[in-house]
Amino acid sequence: MKVITVISQKGGAGKTTLAIHLAAAGAGAGLTALILDTDPQATASHWSEWRGSSDLEVVDCASPPLLPRKLQQAAELGADLVVIDTPPHADIMVREACKVADLVLIPCRPQAFDLKAVEMTAELVQASGKPAFVLFMGGPQRAPTTYRDARELIEGSDGVAGMGVDVAPVMLTQRAIYHHSTAQGKTAIELEPEGKAAEEVAALWEWTSKQVNVSTRSRVNNERGAA
Repeated sequence: MKVITVISQKGGAGKTTLAIHLAAAGAGAGLTALILDTDPQATASHWSEWRGSSDLEVVDCASPPLLPRKLQQAAELGADLVVIDTPPHADIMVREACKVADLVLIPCRPQAFDLKAVEMTAELVQASGKPAFVLFMGGPQRAPTTYRDARELIEGSDGVAGMGVDVAPVMLTQRAIYHHSTAQGKTAIELEPEGKAAEEVAALWEWTSKQVNVSTRSRVNNERGAA
């Protein structure tokens, strides 16, 4: 079972949107995926209620001491992928969620206040020693200079130290379909399977699955068939 933790010390960074689309992409690829909702605001849990389907389970886990038990239960039930959606400004839960992660993703809008918040988040990640990437969320669709400057601030350049984390080569940009779909308990791929947002999510899943070395059931079945 692979665990991906989504963290940001700033509210409104897009954590739940990222967690939902990542877990749904994993489920769409044939994995048994679930979301652990550790945010007291329970945004992911509300999305699950709106969805009204059991294809992607969202499990409430607002207490840090319960996290290991919830993960153990998920493993016993045969989960292949768990995405942990964390609350902002919650150091204890974030630290615990980082400890159990195979990969940590830090969603961030490419804007000054959001980029500054990455600094605090990066310090928490570094203490865990887990692989981590900043993933740009909700930025303009075509703004190469904006993304270049944001990447240089995070990763460092020209002798200037960065924040100790790398920037992912994929992103989810500002698209209305992300908001429209989640409000209906859906994902962008489900509402617009041929849309640009669906392409972004597909690229996100392809990159993320390689980072955690997870194989989809379709790949496993193909390998067995070839044998």
